[in-house]
Amino acid sequence: MRPLPYRVETATGDILDITFPLHGETGSPMRVDQLLSAILNAVDQDIKLCGETGNGDVLQALAMALAVRARMIHAPEDVTAKLAHELLTSATTAAATAERTSPETGNA
Repeated sequence: MRPLPYRVETATGDILDITFPLHGETGSPMRVDQLLSAILNAVDQDIKLCGETGNGDVLQALAMALAVRARMIHAPEDVTAKLAHELLTSATTAAATAERTSPETGNA
């Protein structure tokens, strides 16, 4: 599998360097990168506008969005559900092993 290196800075200033394994049938790694950034930016902008939102609520909404998108595909339901599950497992495993850099804190 081809890797997709991805760097994100969290609202708390942490930097995550994640290497996502791309599915063998990925059409455009660049579009995957662009869509990922667009999704994360949309979530961040919504939270900025609407205020404090629980992390569990965000994860639940994103999981539901994945399920909806999988169901929108004209293919057997078990095929798209299996693919969505495999992609989510692969992505969460990559994120779990990502390097996290936190900003230094304290007084100098």
